[in-house]
Amino acid sequence: MQDPVDRSRRRFILQTGVGLFAAASMPAWVRAMEMHGMPKLAPNRASPDFKPDVEFELVAGLGSVPILPGSPTRVQHYTAKLISGPKDTLTEMPSCHLGPIIRVQKGQKVRIHFRNELMEPTITHWHGLHVPALMDGHPMYIIDPGETFVYEFEVINRASLNIYHPHPHEITARQVYYGLAGGLIVNDEEEAKLELPSGEYEIPIVLQDRRFNAQNQLIYGPHMHDRMMGFYGDRILVNGRPNAEFDVASRAYRLRFLNGSNARIYKLGWSDGTPLTVIGVDGGLLESPETFPYVMLAPGERLDVWADFSGRPKGSELTMRSLPFSGVLPMMAEHMTRRGGRGGMGGGMMGGMGMMGAMDLPVGSDYPLFKIRVTREAGESPVLPSRLSKIDRYTLSDVANPNKPVPIAISESPMAMLLNGRPYAFNDIQPFERIPIDTVQLLEIFHTRGHGMGHGMGGMGHGMRGRMMGMMGGGNDGESRQDGQGMGGGMGMMFSMAHPIHLHGDQFQVISRSVSGARADAYATVKDGLISSGLKDTVLVMPGETVRLIKPFHHFKGVFMYHCHNLEHEDMGMMRDFLVE
Repeated sequence: MQDPVDRSRRRFILQTGVGLFAAASMPAWVRAMEMHGMPKLAPNRASPDFKPDVEFELVAGLGSVPILPGSPTRVQHYTAKLISGPKDTLTEMPSCHLGPIIRVQKGQKVRIHFRNELMEPTITHWHGLHVPALMDGHPMYIIDPGETFVYEFEVINRASLNIYHPHPHEITARQVYYGLAGGLIVNDEEEAKLELPSGEYEIPIVLQDRRFNAQNQLIYGPHMHDRMMGFYGDRILVNGRPNAEFDVASRAYRLRFLNGSNARIYKLGWSDGTPLTVIGVDGGLLESPETFPYVMLAPGERLDVWADFSGRPKGSELTMRSLPFSGVLPMMAEHMTRRGGRGGMGGGMMGGMGMMGAMDLPVGSDYPLFKIRVTREAGESPVLPSRLSKIDRYTLSDVANPNKPVPIAISESPMAMLLNGRPYAFNDIQPFERIPIDTVQLLEIFHTRGHGMGHGMGGMGHGMRGRMMGMMGGGNDGESRQDGQGMGGGMGMMFSMAHPIHLHGDQFQVISRSVSGARADAYATVKDGLISSGLKDTVLVMPGETVRLIKPFHHFKGVFMYHCHNLEHEDMGMMRDFLVE
């Protein structure tokens, strides 16, 4: 049996990143087993020194649930059992493949015994939570069937809606698609004082798109074009159910949206044109309510909406729709999916696009998500607070690198979706991806064809820029055209598409958005629904867009991922690591 001291030492070496550059020369007990180049470590065990306030078991396993009329659908799903702690820690979602809603309080110490009862490796990531690197669900910590990984952490996030989902390398998309996902709500005293709608007046809304065969079984088998665009379904599920309807009273509700789709982006808007009153995003409440004509919601993003049905008569109905928009897919793919996906290029590069679920439910088309029915009158309704929360904001004077932002460069081609010009590989930390602990950093996300490759690229070097631009069709000097017209005129935009970029660890602030070389008409259909307020962990970056962020790297050393949350792109390797040291 492996000595426990050796196990701890091995985990420390890989978790803290001390051995990232020397792993190849380490003895076999450090490198251990590997899966797709990822080290396989011994599962973490419970610490006798950790005294949890909340403790529960979480299991990833196989099951079947009724989703469509007729035969039940086979799924992978999370189940949970409370060991100790408040009774409302776990709330099952009835007749649903989604995991239970986990509710914790800021300041609580949480222990989770995560057991794998699948037929393949997995690990769980706490999307949105700021936890130690060992507890973050990095793919290096995958566990095999029958194994248990023990998470132990203190909740330091402010009140917010977060996600738990798998994060094994190269199979995340499939596991999420087959059902492994759930919501995790953090509560705190600041939010409690507002007395926002709660209980039956707080409605979780998890949006997913799926495809089913004639036997009601999920279809997931991405072809090359599905992987490049993302895998789209032709049926919308809300909280795991089709054709969702909610019966409400004539009063205010809190709608808590979570985009749990693999790739689909939604443009949320009420059918009667009523504006959306947004009170929170990924990282919790905004400072004050904000009103939008519609809101864009990309995979991995969350949204908190104040929906007041006061004054609506009993029997009235209202539909939440995804409204029409364009520009999130490459121009040719968007055109072909709207035409039905056939013709034109036949069996060529974009041929077969009609096999995408987007053919029957085109991305950016107009379709219903769920219906609200006012079934009873309410005597009183809470009043929307004019002030919601206090956010400790950073400015450029707080960042350690005001003139040299950390780059996150998006590049797209027929065979690769990349960040910073490199496919994901463990033990591949670049100099600019090494971040000093307890610093605040300026980051810049940009598309390589619409932005100078040298801008903010730090240690990538001229040779790397040249290779990336050679792949992308840029000039011999390694610099891209500012008009986004590399690869010869309009061909430069052929593969450009929107990407939801997710950063693990501390929440960040979006400080600016700018557009160069994008399709102005397309961008106009989404720009008024892009929220830059509040704290975020996932941001939608449109073609030709540059987004600047301020992100703290506090509390925890170790390896933290950043990646595209189009899950097919993530599995293709559109993912990198920061080493906080």
